[in-house]
Amino acid sequence: MTQERDLDSTVRMRIRSLRQARGWSLDNLAERALMSPSGLSRIETGRQRISLDQLTSLARALGTSIDQLVETVNDEDVVIRPERDEQRGLTTWLLSRGSAPAGFSVAKMRITDEAQGPGIDQLGVHPGREWFTVLSGTVTLILGERAVRVETGQAAEFSTMIPHAVKAHGSPAEILVILDHDGQRTHLHPRRESPDWHGPTDDIL
Repeated sequence: MTQERDLDSTVRMRIRSLRQARGWSLDNLAERALMSPSGLSRIETGRQRISLDQLTSLARALGTSIDQLVETVNDEDVVIRPERDEQRGLTTWLLSRGSAPAGFSVAKMRITDEAQGPGIDQLGVHPGREWFTVLSGTVTLILGERAVRVETGQAAEFSTMIPHAVKAHGSPAEILVILDHDGQRTHLHPRRESPDWHGPTDDIL
């Protein structure tokens, strides 16, 4: 029962907070949800139980879903810890953890100046496109035989069917990158080969 009361209180708080975030009065939201302002006030303050019909109307009016309004509060670990790859000179923070649009991942990457990346004949290729913006430092985006310098505050978007890699220029750099499904598989879950394998290496990006 305690858990149910806590969730009920959380739902009411979410309704009130979403209303206030939009700058709406009780009258504004009540009109959009087709209910009386006094009834909405009783719902927000816990003096009236919320029916499923009312919850549906409120969710629609607030531009959210019932699932989001009644989502349980849990003790999941909200801290995103870095994954380090010393071999590639790369540290990755996977920021989306399933919350990004379907098929995409968002990650922050720190590339050290020691990360030299693959040779021109070993650049990575995979279907799709990629996007990144430079948060700090300067990176060199290698696209085939081209080398494009991208500085702090600048962004790049390119086809990943072009042999490509990203290296830090002169000092460590940090980028925020959006990866599609093929990019995730290549960059976030790189292939590990045996020491005797001499084929193309995994590119940094």
